[in-house]
Amino acid sequence: MPEIKRNKDMKTLRPNKRLGQHFLRDRSVIGEMIERSGFLESDDVLEIGPGLGALTIPLAGRVRHITAVEKDGRLAETLDKSLFQKGINNVTLVNDDILKADLEKILAPSECRIRAIGNLPYNISSPFIDRLFKYRHLIGNAVLMFQYEFAERLLASPGGKDYGALTVLMRYNAEISPLIHVSSDAFYPRPKVGSMVVRIDLERIHERRAEDDGLFITVVKGAFSHRRKTILNSLGGTLTSWGNNELREALALCGIDPVRRAETLDIDEFITLADTMKKQKMRS
Repeated sequence: MPEIKRNKDMKTLRPNKRLGQHFLRDRSVIGEMIERSGFLESDDVLEIGPGLGALTIPLAGRVRHITAVEKDGRLAETLDKSLFQKGINNVTLVNDDILKADLEKILAPSECRIRAIGNLPYNISSPFIDRLFKYRHLIGNAVLMFQYEFAERLLASPGGKDYGALTVLMRYNAEISPLIHVSSDAFYPRPKVGSMVVRIDLERIHERRAEDDGLFITVVKGAFSHRRKTILNSLGGTLTSWGNNELREALALCGIDPVRRAETLDIDEFITLADTMKKQKMRS
């Protein structure tokens, strides 16, 4: 495997297990990830968890500016020294938690929405997706590496065990496509499972929109709250303000069999159900 040489810093700065750190060390994966990102010289980029700069340093020569957010102070200090020694001056390093940082304040002013990239610690994958949606007015698209099983959930089709609320809400808010399958051998220390790099395009949302996004989200999460139950029972156990007869009527109006399970419904069926339930409430 084409491996990045371990320097003195890599020997002394051991990955923090509590933070879920796994250093990407395969040069071929790093190069392919940057190539497949499609970033331009004019792009402003947000990097999540730059670590020791495996992506940061080669990417800096390809884009206009990088804002790199690193939670671990040890790594931030070491990377800052490396950037200075290499004369790289188009990287702004921020020592902060990406799940708490105010991106409105720390991102460099840009004429268009910025792009994001990162090898995400496995333990922040789901909450970071929520952050992407929150800051979609700032971020146009993202190229992110996730644990393989998590990426499979994002890409799943109706009917499978990986298809869930996360899948539906992701497809509603963005277009997602797989880019690279990455072996666990590409990391130090070696994780138990492989990873996948995916592109999330926040500028390509699902064409059909719900009348009430909040209700749509509530219905989707409620439907998947008890996966083994029928959609009628799952919604009834979660949406307590709705009576069983009301839910049964809404499902009938949508042509959805109440004994189906949530994982069999596609995104448009969920939109139809949410819109129908909204109309019901308006009539009552």
